[in-house]
Amino acid sequence: MATVTLPTPVVLAGGALCLLAGYLVGAVAGPPETAERRTAEVASYDASQMRVCLTGTAVDGLPGTDADGELCGTLRRTPSSPVPRAGDTLRFVSVATSEEVAGENRQQVVVIGDVVR
Repeated sequence: MATVTLPTPVVLAGGALCLLAGYLVGAVAGPPETAERRTAEVASYDASQMRVCLTGTAVDGLPGTDADGELCGTLRRTPSSPVPRAGDTLRFVSVATSEEVAGENRQQVVVIGDVVR
């Protein structure tokens, strides 16, 4: 086997082309989508089922919001964060899924957040 040695300008030009190609791919693809954090008021919290209901303008139009304007779902929070109580402010991200099971449409909402003090 022979060893091939490239001149320094060729190596530098190749490296510059790789960086330029990476930049162009990133610019065309754009930044990754991030979840929008919102802040809402806690309407109720059931600790035994870890179910929280949120209300306020931040939940308007979100998937899973009921006719009363409340977003209810299973709460996932940092273990060291305070337990939410009615009236507390919660900074959250929600994920709603929907599927059809035995001809019936079922929706599940998970609320990921912490109390803001």
